[in-house]
Amino acid sequence: MESSESRPLLLDVNALVALAWPNHQFHTAVLKRLEKQPNPRWATCALTQLGFVRLSSNPVIVEVRKRPAEVVSLLADLIRHPQHVYLETLPELPQAASFFHHLIGHQQVTDAYLLAVASANGATLLTTDHRIVPPRGTGASIEVIKQ
Repeated sequence: MESSESRPLLLDVNALVALAWPNHQFHTAVLKRLEKQPNPRWATCALTQLGFVRLSSNPVIVEVRKRPAEVVSLLADLIRHPQHVYLETLPELPQAASFFHHLIGHQQVTDAYLLAVASANGATLLTTDHRIVPPRGTGASIEVIKQ
């Protein structure tokens, strides 16, 4: 079993946006966290990459007007980083059912699934959202970045 320091950090969408955009309130905190370990591996998956493109195409979020194709190009540059890993294992929803039992509403569904993705890939979910709580008995690992 990997130690928590050797597990890749799956950046949730907010952490990924913060990493890419220097004007984001958590940009410095995410950078410091990724520099904390020697050779820190950080990860994305299809869901976080899509969310990144969606949010980064919204000028209200990033304070810059970018077309989705431009954001995909930015993402391509970002994930060329030598410490980036792509998590290919995406569990089917029925396999991830234990991550959904504690949910109260629809706004928690994506976060629960990202925990399932992180767990299936031996990763720790890195987030800026202190409201995400891993369900008991799943073995999920989460780390919340504070400003």
